[in-house]
Amino acid sequence: MFLAGKKVIKSLLLIIILSWTVEFNVPNALAENSLSCPKEMVYIPGGNFRMGSERNDFLEERAVDDVTVDSFCIDSHEVTNEEFSRFVEETGYLTVAERPLSKEQFPDLSEAERKPGSLVFQPPEKGLKEVPYLSWWHWVRGANWQHPYGADSNIEGLKNHPVVHIAYEDAVAYARWAGKQLPTEAQWEYAARGGLQEQEYTWGNEYSAQKANTWQGIFPFFNTKKDGYLGTAPVASFPPNGYGLYDLAGNVWEWTQDWYQVERKSMAHQKNPQGPNQGYDPKKPNDKLVHVIKGGSHLCAPNYCSRYRPAARESQSSDTGTTHIGFRLVM
Repeated sequence: MFLAGKKVIKSLLLIIILSWTVEFNVPNALAENSLSCPKEMVYIPGGNFRMGSERNDFLEERAVDDVTVDSFCIDSHEVTNEEFSRFVEETGYLTVAERPLSKEQFPDLSEAERKPGSLVFQPPEKGLKEVPYLSWWHWVRGANWQHPYGADSNIEGLKNHPVVHIAYEDAVAYARWAGKQLPTEAQWEYAARGGLQEQEYTWGNEYSAQKANTWQGIFPFFNTKKDGYLGTAPVASFPPNGYGLYDLAGNVWEWTQDWYQVERKSMAHQKNPQGPNQGYDPKKPNDKLVHVIKGGSHLCAPNYCSRYRPAARESQSSDTGTTHIGFRLVM
């Protein structure tokens, strides 16, 4: 009896010790991981997921099985005008849109035609019912991150809006200054899903105009502004996903470090895949250096684009920023 009693007491003590370990040590470990991320970044626990989707006809989104990513930190929201301003103030950096077009790259253009500028979205004139594809994009001299719609515009009152007119080179320069880097496509999509498995949106399977800054109405003719915004919205204006991340759907497209290719089978069953060694999009044969952008933007509508989904992906020439392309970073 005495020996049996000692064994029972010993077992109870072991259970108490194990319970204490689970109750205190595991949360402490998680807290340490979370606290290892700088301010305004969120800790994403590593894991395995299925990239892409089989829900639609976009060939470039076809699912990639068994992709694994290690734990990482990611910005809770897109880089803002205020944050980018600090970078420029400290470094004197000029974005691609603020520099004249290269004479070597554009030998047939005059000096006047090579003046700095960028692509700006401009809706068709009222009354038009049909317009050529992409005719809503216009090259505007003087358009850049400080003057989103041209020289006469500014970012006064927009300090918490995502910075735009950012080319790939600009995002990389900011990342080096910040001691961070652009996310891989796998990291970006894994974080965007917020812990959900194979759901259509960052919040679930049902589209909602109140969950992201997207286009309501018939693009490009009219926007009902059902979500409250016509252009960009201040970051974190909409509910976060399951990881506490904002604006991974809509608002502005976001650069990733991966080169763009339609086919991604080589990423299946890989850990921390880096994507292909070079970029090419058959829809844009003249753009030789194309990277993957993710997340869609405020210009995406159900009748056009509809890329405000974790699986969605698009190509973008690395030397081109527009009124709806920004970025966020990882560590």
